[in-house]
Amino acid sequence: MLSAEDIATIAAELAEADRTHGVIPRITARYPAATVEDSYAIQGVWRDSQIAAGRRLVGRKIGLTSKAMQQATGITEPDYGVMFDDTVYESGADIPTEHFSNVRIEVELAFVLKHPLEGPDCTLEDALAAIDYAVPALEVLNSHIELEGRTIVDTISDNAAYGAMVLGDVRKRPDEIDLRWVPGLLFKNGEIEETGVAAGVLNHPATGVAWLANKFHQHGARLEPGEIILAGSFTRPMWVTRGDEVLCDYGPMGTIACRFV
Repeated sequence: MLSAEDIATIAAELAEADRTHGVIPRITARYPAATVEDSYAIQGVWRDSQIAAGRRLVGRKIGLTSKAMQQATGITEPDYGVMFDDTVYESGADIPTEHFSNVRIEVELAFVLKHPLEGPDCTLEDALAAIDYAVPALEVLNSHIELEGRTIVDTISDNAAYGAMVLGDVRKRPDEIDLRWVPGLLFKNGEIEETGVAAGVLNHPATGVAWLANKFHQHGARLEPGEIILAGSFTRPMWVTRGDEVLCDYGPMGTIACRFV
């Protein structure tokens, strides 16, 4: 495992890369003995530094929960990161590409909790009971670590490659819609690029919320009311660049549009 000094050094490198929108060499290339526990420790030091600097935590993201994303990254274990208030956009937003090192889009559902959710034996039914509503969301992926050859350790350390989130306008309680069958049709500049259905995330998108509550229990924490939980993509990531217009059609849950400027 890494020393506290190494963990602090890497967290500081990632904070600087976030500030400058740069990319650092792979952690696993420089610290081959680094573990998943080390990577969450790095993420935690980085997170605490951001909160100390005045950023406000609004939720959590879960990643690598679908076969599509696992095959796209070569990583088979889910991961999680944090989301701050200054990374949340509304549908229709212009998103500055200069805020990111690289930009990819994923199609997801987000959940807002009305009750706390705690492991260690949280089930899908427990998660559904704790969820206030679901809302469609696009995740903007952003890596501060070189992409080639990265492992789960690199990705977790880098806040699970989270960059930003675009939220839709339609909210549904879990008892109002069959969440497994929410579709996603992802367009770039008017051409369809990716399609998927929400059941691609662990057979039910809220299963990831239960997984996260159980994972948090291992660290002595729980999910809190009001938190936004981004549940994981059910399409492969789509690359975008400045000038691209993105639209995602979620069928009964409406559409999300944004433009990268």
